[in-house]
Amino acid sequence: MGNRQSAIAIIKTKLTKATMRSQFPPYLFLPLLTVLGLALSQCDTDDPLPPDDTPVTPPKYSTVDSTFGFGVLAKVKGIWNGPVTSTTPLGGYPEWIVDFRPISAHQVSAKNELDTQNDIHMSFFIAKHNGSHRVCFRNGGSFAGQTRVSYFLADSVSESDAVSYYRFSEIVKGTSRAYTEVILKNDSLILKAFTNRYNTQATSTPHMVWRAKLQDTTSAAGAVAVHDFPKKELTKDFTEIFSGQAEAIFYSIAGGDPYPEDAQPYLGQTTINYSFAGGFAPDPNKKVFLMITTQPLISGFSINQANMKYRSRYVILAASDNSFTFNYMHPGTYYLYALYDADGNMTFSSGDRVSTVNTSFSLTAEGTANASASMNFVIP
Repeated sequence: MGNRQSAIAIIKTKLTKATMRSQFPPYLFLPLLTVLGLALSQCDTDDPLPPDDTPVTPPKYSTVDSTFGFGVLAKVKGIWNGPVTSTTPLGGYPEWIVDFRPISAHQVSAKNELDTQNDIHMSFFIAKHNGSHRVCFRNGGSFAGQTRVSYFLADSVSESDAVSYYRFSEIVKGTSRAYTEVILKNDSLILKAFTNRYNTQATSTPHMVWRAKLQDTTSAAGAVAVHDFPKKELTKDFTEIFSGQAEAIFYSIAGGDPYPEDAQPYLGQTTINYSFAGGFAPDPNKKVFLMITTQPLISGFSINQANMKYRSRYVILAASDNSFTFNYMHPGTYYLYALYDADGNMTFSSGDRVSTVNTSFSLTAEGTANASASMNFVIP
């Protein structure tokens, strides 16, 4: 940990010096870089992490509850941010920001991208299975360009004033194949995923843990009002969907996914174009970082640090790509920012270029939007 702390001190010193040399503070994009786990250590954080989950003995699924697990829909909405530990090749990273919002009266979802090869789309919705209604957790996306979509049903729930616990097990094989635990305490969320690693283990073992703090609920307020969310209404009928299936996990969009992303309602897409002021020609081997927030970050030449909690979407791209489309994006008003990592050190340095304008755009339900960012300022 000592080496990591030394590296962090060096990075912070560089940022402080760069800030003193310029009117535009380069730490605007520091949260974007940390969220992607590129420079800073998980050990360095000013905010306390959520408390660990206390042992619970949740009751098993019961048909007495007309919509088993319904409480998670309202409790999970909002923008969440916290560190991830993982046994996957991506490893852990200090921040993962997830913007959960309703997309119907009975479903909440969030989409995230890391780059063009890695993304995830999560949603909780009400499904019918074996004659009863239960909350389903859909977890899908691309990992190193390979698609995977998994379906889980609530099978254990415990709710109290202090803590709410929800377990979602893989629909066909149950917890022996995979399951996810969601624990909510006040403004904290812990998500734990377990898997038997493509059926190579007899039981499921830890896959990843995300410990997050609630950042904002106002960004979801519009969707809550539009849909009169939440309601105990059916989203998908899975009565026959998984009959004869070996497992409720799919490895391609064409492989029978019963509820693909493009079939889900209310969401739209935004195409972002990015460029460089003054005729600058970027190195195609360098990276550009895009960040989208729901409230503006820049006021004149100052940063409103309090608005960092409104970060919603982000992605790392090749400097030569010039554009990127954020798919399955919640309707609303957003602000766009961009950074060019000139020296490839994955943090702020002299010579890096940033956009210094609150570029705003609005997206309607199932609509399309466009926005452009010009990296017009060079960090001295």
